[in-house]
Amino acid sequence: MHNLKEIRKDFNAFEKALEKRSINLDFNKLKELDIKNRDFIQKREALEKEKKDISKSKDKSLFAKSKEISLNIEKINEKQKTVKENLDKILSNIPNIPHKDVPNGKNENDNVEINKFGKIPKFDFAPKSHYEIGENLGMLDFDLASKTSGSRFVFVKDKLALLERALSNFMLDMHTSKNGYEEISPPLFASENTMFGTGQLPKFENDQFEIKLEEGSDRKFLIPTAEVILTNIVKDKIVELKSLPMRFVASTPCFRKEAGSYGKDTKGMIRQHQFYKVEMVSIVEQDKCFEELERMTDCATNILEQLELPYRKMILCSGDMGFSAEKTYDIEVWLPSENKYREISSCSSCSTFQAVRMKARYKNQNNEMLYLGTLNGSGLAVGRTLIAILENYQQKDGSITIPNVLRPYMNNLEKISLN
Repeated sequence: MHNLKEIRKDFNAFEKALEKRSINLDFNKLKELDIKNRDFIQKREALEKEKKDISKSKDKSLFAKSKEISLNIEKINEKQKTVKENLDKILSNIPNIPHKDVPNGKNENDNVEINKFGKIPKFDFAPKSHYEIGENLGMLDFDLASKTSGSRFVFVKDKLALLERALSNFMLDMHTSKNGYEEISPPLFASENTMFGTGQLPKFENDQFEIKLEEGSDRKFLIPTAEVILTNIVKDKIVELKSLPMRFVASTPCFRKEAGSYGKDTKGMIRQHQFYKVEMVSIVEQDKCFEELERMTDCATNILEQLELPYRKMILCSGDMGFSAEKTYDIEVWLPSENKYREISSCSSCSTFQAVRMKARYKNQNNEMLYLGTLNGSGLAVGRTLIAILENYQQKDGSITIPNVLRPYMNNLEKISLN
């Protein structure tokens, strides 16, 4: 969320900064509501001072006037509340301002490649898709999941379930022992306020799974990513400078409705309602966001390099970035069955955007109170990493070779096959 005090300094500059986002925003309405809101506040403060002066005077002849002032304050409060709600509604739906490095564009076709790693595998047979491989092994069962849960779910069985678990453990070990992240096992429920803090609400409510608890209780949602719950660790806090940077990592199930994606990736595990992801979150001084973004992205790409999976790094254009992001790198892994790269990680700097919504601050060396910088990144999406291994390490006989770094996590198993 944007700081209204900063916007107010130069509305025209704010409007220009958001041009890359191509959003339909009535800036005149925003100005008008801001002026009205401040006007009501000033009138209320003047009336409150007048009432206080009457109270101090103890002049009984002015008591009737004091009562009239109280009624006027109530009326102003009601009007100001409506104006403030409308103002906050507009503000809470304005995305973050893209950084100057972000290329202008409308969608994924305008993203820019930064670099590539690894050799694309060559097969002397027609490579199969991950779901064909998994079903042939009897270790991916989409039909059973449809019966028990519906579409966009899967049963992962036997050695592939072991491989999935091995991936999570390997990633967590890398991030905790090598990359300096603190492992967290967080709640999988998030409150409405928590979802608002990281920008999932109100903009993306249609993509969230809401949990029905007892009547009258606060709204709760299944987390769409551990970013939500990990970032909110600093909600409503003033963090000590010596505690920064804070780096957290968690491996959790994630839940998304995938609203608007119907008809896309209907086969296989690419786009599921439930999936596992290892998520990294960094909380930093606000001027350290970009160096932390490079560090975080390197942590994610190093996982793919250890697994010897070919990938490319992309910088997202303004039209393809997430709501809360100021700059995002996507890491895309090669999938032989599709003959193209697909996203496996997204690492974003959100500057102070989420911290303003969460009221998360720190004092710098000059004792100035500032909003924190927040970052998040997949390190990695476990299901998609499983997909990439199945497809890139597939053999002609339908078996899968286990990447060397994962074998200690799989009882030194070298291959997954029907035998």
